[in-house]
Amino acid sequence: MKGNAVAVGVPRPQEAQQMVREQYTTTTEGTHIERPENQCVYKIGIYGWRKRCLYLFVLLLLIILLVNLGLTIWILKVMWFSPTGMGHLRVTEDGLRLEGESEFLFPLYAKEIHSRMDSSLLLQSTQNVTVSARNSEGNVTGRVKVGPKMVEVQNQQFQIKSKEGKPLFTVDADEVVVGTDRLRVTGPEGALFEHSVETPLVRADPFQELRLESPTRSLSMDAPKGVHIKAHAGKTEALSQMDIIFHSSDGMLVLDAETVCLPKLVPGTRGPASSSQGLYEICVCPDGKLYLSVAGVGTTCHENSQVCL
Repeated sequence: MKGNAVAVGVPRPQEAQQMVREQYTTTTEGTHIERPENQCVYKIGIYGWRKRCLYLFVLLLLIILLVNLGLTIWILKVMWFSPTGMGHLRVTEDGLRLEGESEFLFPLYAKEIHSRMDSSLLLQSTQNVTVSARNSEGNVTGRVKVGPKMVEVQNQQFQIKSKEGKPLFTVDADEVVVGTDRLRVTGPEGALFEHSVETPLVRADPFQELRLESPTRSLSMDAPKGVHIKAHAGKTEALSQMDIIFHSSDGMLVLDAETVCLPKLVPGTRGPASSSQGLYEICVCPDGKLYLSVAGVGTTCHENSQVCL
């Protein structure tokens, strides 16, 4: 099907302007335009109860804003907020400075805690006080726990130093080292050691007794250059239920005294030719046993050797 071409003319700009002007003129110069009878009029805005509710909501927001502002000012005043900190807490170049007593409800992590120059540092808790050191992985490398019944230290080595930096007391898994010139035990029962003790000197207080005893085992004193036992103002006693043995591998046993008394030596049997002067001589059996024999002009040990049988 073929259609017919229709030519539509487009008015020029000047002609279109002229048409609009003529239309405006015809509508404004005393002309009456008929309008529909049932025309609806729409009012733009909020009226009635909606407007009153909006004003009430804005007033309520304003009151809440004023109350919040007053509470904020009150909190700032009560907590003593300032540009340098809050209350007794001050922010300095070296860290935080806290004046007075403080209570922490959760763990406190810090690199260094120290008190003022004129006061001491007090750490107090109703249960226990625990100070822990951790590595970069978060594992505990050292811990000090102060409890109601025990002070517990967990570390590879525990050391106490003097103010000059000298080690006074060192404890590790292998040994305990006392670095002071003197270790003094003041308990009435003394000191109890389950294993050996290495020390150059064991001495009691002046006018006090020194006792070294082993109730159920043996007591051994060894030294590469000798063992010296001295009692400057008293006597030395060695008591044993069994045997007391003095042994010298390369030297001799020396009893250096004005009087050597052996009160419980077994006396030998007197022979018929014994004298009655009351003098005795000490005799030795082949097994090392000592006994007394009545002294005579010559030795009488052989005559009184019945004790050795």
